Amino acid sequence: MRDAEQLDRDDPLAHLRARYVGSETPLVYLDGNSLGRPLRSTAERMAAFVTDEWGGRLIRGWDESWMELPLVVGDEIAAACLGAAPGQTTVGDSTTVLLYKALRAACALRPDRTEVVLCRDDFPTDRYVAASVARELGLSLRWVKVDPAAGVTPESVAAQLSGRAACVLLSHVAYRSAWLADAPAITAAAHDAGAVVLWDLSHSVGSVPLALDDWGVDLAVGCTYKYLGGGPGSPAFVYVAARHLDRVDQPVTGWMGHADPFAMGPEWTPAPGIRRMISGTPPVVGMLALRDTVATIAEVGMEGVRAKSVALTSYAVELADQLLAPLGAELASPRDPARRGGHVTVDHPRMREAVARLWERDVIPDYRDPGGLRVGLAPLSTSFAEVGAGMRAAAEVLAHA
Repeated sequence: MRDAEQLDRDDPLAHLRARYVGSETPLVYLDGNSLGRPLRSTAERMAAFVTDEWGGRLIRGWDESWMELPLVVGDEIAAACLGAAPGQTTVGDSTTVLLYKALRAACALRPDRTEVVLCRDDFPTDRYVAASVARELGLSLRWVKVDPAAGVTPESVAAQLSGRAACVLLSHVAYRSAWLADAPAITAAAHDAGAVVLWDLSHSVGSVPLALDDWGVDLAVGCTYKYLGGGPGSPAFVYVAARHLDRVDQPVTGWMGHADPFAMGPEWTPAPGIRRMISGTPPVVGMLALRDTVATIAEVGMEGVRAKSVALTSYAVELADQLLAPLGAELASPRDPARRGGHVTVDHPRMREAVARLWERDVIPDYRDPGGLRVGLAPLSTSFAEVGAGMRAAAEVLAHA
């Protein structure tokens, strides 16, 4: 078993951990892909915002910066994490709402087609939203069946594509197994069939390098409270490729997406560019925290983030094999790091009870049915010692569960 302290000494990103609130405590946090730790600088930013911008500028803040903030922060995310040029990304609404808006917009780009292709084992919200859109538009759902310990492949997606496919909706990293889909190949296969592609990036953004422009992605959504550190309920982002912006048609036509919001006109005229994807008042406070994490990612670079992520998950797999497998646990994530995102899942029939006991010991992983210990490893804030302590505690608890 490799020595965690030595791995931390050799880690070029180890110094970043001290920037995070709570990193000095003995709590073991292995759920960074559900809610990231906050940066200490975020407390300073929020306090300054209350006193200087909100308290000092009051409503003048809208004219001075707040109206443009969704586009500014969208471009910051695009540059640091998405591999996307400016002007294609905006921030606002929850992931669910943006997923709905983006899927409706994607289907509207192919009005003569009648099917949405998606994965049977994808995150529930994706499946629920797709079913809702299908009911509204009279579409059919075509399901890609996968091994829950793996995920979609170009071949499995292509098998469900036909001349009736309007949109392919998939997660880039599977929420349960961490399977990393071959986004370029799947996007190309969908395009060959005449469909557009909508990627859910919630479990990959800030953990896995992305190249949306180079891959030819049409639309994408993602949350910001996981690896982007936006905090509980922070707003999601939506990307629309520049080639679609002059004709993308989203269904929640609020006043902030109007070409002239303060004209208060009788009819909705879409704003030019990505602004038309905005519906209501921008969640200004909700965007503050994620700017700090995005800036840190930009400082490190996504290649450095990915290298740390692979090292952490590989160490977790090594510990799972040595400590948990003898107790009857099975790895439910890909062994090949090239096919694995930023978390690791280990299955055992008694894992629900084991995770509950771990929480009582201030060891915080996640649990996902059926029987999955999900270890979410945020590369900027998680140490190898933390992973080691958490996996040893899991073995101790599981042995007595």
